[in-house]
Amino acid sequence: MADAHIWEVRSPDGGMLGMEVARSVMQPAERVLGHAFPQKVDIEIRDSEGNLVAKGEGLESHEPIPMARFVVRGGTVQREQTWPDNSDYGSPVILPGGEVGILKKWWNAEDGSEWRWEVEFYNHV
Repeated sequence: MADAHIWEVRSPDGGMLGMEVARSVMQPAERVLGHAFPQKVDIEIRDSEGNLVAKGEGLESHEPIPMARFVVRGGTVQREQTWPDNSDYGSPVILPGGEVGILKKWWNAEDGSEWRWEVEFYNHV
């Protein structure tokens, strides 16, 4: 992937230098979802040559919601803890460990007690 972006997601709270949560390679995207990320993360996005594209430090949430929406804008990354909606369909989703899928469907109970989702995983080498 010549025009790929590499997302490095770390928890600053683990160990002396933090702990890696996910390292993902994907096509450039302005909106990316993250599933089951720690309360606080640092994110660096680099292009395929290693140049820094955007970063966010101390992106924190205290919401008991398992999904985060990350928005890349002007060299920064912002975090919003939220339930996905129809506008998120087609967005990449990073899972802990770094696997990336595409959100196809989402439903959650209004009280947040349950949710159901479909994510598509595809690879072409």
